[in-house]
Amino acid sequence: MTIAFRNLTDPLVDKNPVTVHILGICSALAVTTSMSTALTMSIALTVVLGLSAGIISAIRRHIPSSVRIILQITIIASLVIVADQFLQAFAYEMSQRLTVFVSLIATNCIVLGRTEAYALHNPVLPSMVDGVGNGLGYSLVLLTVAAIRELFGSGSLFGIGVLPLVADGGWYQPLRLMLLAPSAFIILGLLVWAVRSLRPAQTEAPEFELREQERAAET
Repeated sequence: MTIAFRNLTDPLVDKNPVTVHILGICSALAVTTSMSTALTMSIALTVVLGLSAGIISAIRRHIPSSVRIILQITIIASLVIVADQFLQAFAYEMSQRLTVFVSLIATNCIVLGRTEAYALHNPVLPSMVDGVGNGLGYSLVLLTVAAIRELFGSGSLFGIGVLPLVADGGWYQPLRLMLLAPSAFIILGLLVWAVRSLRPAQTEAPEFELREQERAAET
């Protein structure tokens, strides 16, 4: 298995930035009420992450260590501005639905984390593949949460009716709780639990034990 293939596939499940590292969860609340907003956000973040990783990797030997964080944020923010302007030009309605959350990609820990941990120390192509892989891992979680919330909250996917609603003479009564922000946390928590149950290696070792357990061990 090549490094590039591993960089692309590992973040999907085994090293997923959301379910393993618990990064980028803020957008899981805001943009997962529908599949369309989640997909747009996923594409924007994946493109920004892949390009920023490639650019930072290309100039990594010329970046002074003392200003590397500032420079990385500048590059990421510049790409986010381009992505935001592109959405406003070609998908204005979607841009209005996402409001400030596209701009907040610049502060997403996944983006800065991968540029700092990987792109600064590796060649351009592997860095871009790593960025795209982590973007796809983030997208997979985001779309999963969005699918559950939109299906049970509105009875639709991508705005297309899937479950016949009571209001239209059908049998399904939408669960409006799914459209509220707390439901995203609940679904995300259940998703993390499910993944770690299937992949026990992802479960962290306990950092401490209760005093009663320590005493029992001593005796």
